[in-house]
Amino acid sequence: MKHRIKVPHIFLAVILGVMYLPILVIVVYSLNGSKISTVWEGISFRWYRELFRDRSMREAVRNSLVLAGVSCVNAAVIGTMAAVGMRRISWKSKGIMAYFSTIPIMIPEIILGMVFMVFFSFLGLPFGMVTLVLAHTAFCIPYVFTMVRSRLVGMDRALEEAARDLGAGEGRVFFTVTLPLITPAIVSGMLLAFAMSFDDVVISIFVTGATTNTLPVKIYTQMKNGVSPEVNALSVVMLAGTGVVIGVSSLVRRKRMGE
Repeated sequence: MKHRIKVPHIFLAVILGVMYLPILVIVVYSLNGSKISTVWEGISFRWYRELFRDRSMREAVRNSLVLAGVSCVNAAVIGTMAAVGMRRISWKSKGIMAYFSTIPIMIPEIILGMVFMVFFSFLGLPFGMVTLVLAHTAFCIPYVFTMVRSRLVGMDRALEEAARDLGAGEGRVFFTVTLPLITPAIVSGMLLAFAMSFDDVVISIFVTGATTNTLPVKIYTQMKNGVSPEVNALSVVMLAGTGVVIGVSSLVRRKRMGE
């Protein structure tokens, strides 16, 4: 009996091809010694060397990492406080407040960028890293808020009440009971906020300064003159870094499950 190809297998092959074929093409182009992608000059690590020698590219990567790190930490603090505070109030307008807290996720980024630009201009703030951090923190807060709020909904209030009955104050209840239980949600929200901040282009273009450049903005400006081989090499380096992070997290998770 001949083996028949099932429809789900075809769908899976198409999905994997659409997802991973462009990545394979980028990897191949990053190893092409020619500056023109259509001309193959053999395997070379020339563009990786050029990438690490590019001072402006290194500065853009550093700025993006600092921006995403500071923004996700700020969003974690503010978003967690907002979610915990929202859980403890009993106002009838609590649902409306929660809805307005997630509006930045639904508003198109180009509108947010223009709003931030006008607002910072009205305040007289010089455009640069400060305005970038403020803008990115503002649109990253809803991601942490949504994650933590969802975790708090499923958490048993009896745990906190038991701690209070034993004489613990509100601060100790939060740090010894509530915070450990919502930490996975905080970390998930921070990772999502970091990713959204790190690869943001639209908002960053509106609020960045002439002397401050982030990696997505730099790549976007370079794309106007065509895809640079350095961009291909940078994409492969970032993919490799992401793979390492995913691999390490998987090993840690398996180790914890094994314990």
